[in-house]
Amino acid sequence: MKHHQAATAVLLFLSAVVLLRFVPATDAAATGEIIGTVKLNGPAPSRKPFDMSKDPGCAQTRSGTAAAENVVVGPGGGLANVVVYISQGLSGTEPASSQPVKLEQKGCQYVPHVVAVNPGQLMSVVNDDKTIHNVHPDPRPGGGNKGWNKSQMAGTPPIDVVWANEEVAIPIKCNIHPWMRGYIVVVKGPHGVSGESGTFKLDGVPAGTYTLTAWHETYGTLTQKVTVVAGKAAAADFTFKAK
Repeated sequence: MKHHQAATAVLLFLSAVVLLRFVPATDAAATGEIIGTVKLNGPAPSRKPFDMSKDPGCAQTRSGTAAAENVVVGPGGGLANVVVYISQGLSGTEPASSQPVKLEQKGCQYVPHVVAVNPGQLMSVVNDDKTIHNVHPDPRPGGGNKGWNKSQMAGTPPIDVVWANEEVAIPIKCNIHPWMRGYIVVVKGPHGVSGESGTFKLDGVPAGTYTLTAWHETYGTLTQKVTVVAGKAAAADFTFKAK
């Protein structure tokens, strides 16, 4: 009797193993994407030039001059440096992207001028110039993100940082070169930043209905609703009015 019970137990165990081996894995949540364009309606302001000649290391890379990037408009009216992100509708459990983001100091300017990251995502600040910079992000007080002020010599390792909380947006500057200005936008979930053509794209957006926000350092924010269907691209376009 005992041998029969033992044999039965072994058979049940083997059957369970077989079933486990052949149960199909759960598929990841189906996703789509959001694509669109950001434009400026009206005349773009002149980009103010600034003089780099006081630092030979900067002057060599940019012929001594460069232009402000607070409003950059392409030939077709596309508005650059606009961060588009999901402000409502996410589940709240979206993990941070595992891909590190690089913010370069190149030609004595921040490249890109506006960088977007998730809370908890690694951001590396790199000095590609032949001169020293002083990197100084300045998050708002009480927002949970800690500001810092660090010198970075040419050829030294990156400064790695992880932002703890959402914040739109953290200004960043160089205390040595006063024209160097940029922004770090910390948001959850998929996001995109428009280029000079004004186009943007959000990948890997779970199917659902969301509020989409477009942020620009000069023109503020615009919002709209968008519905994402799995395996398809949803369209969302924004138009800011020139001041």
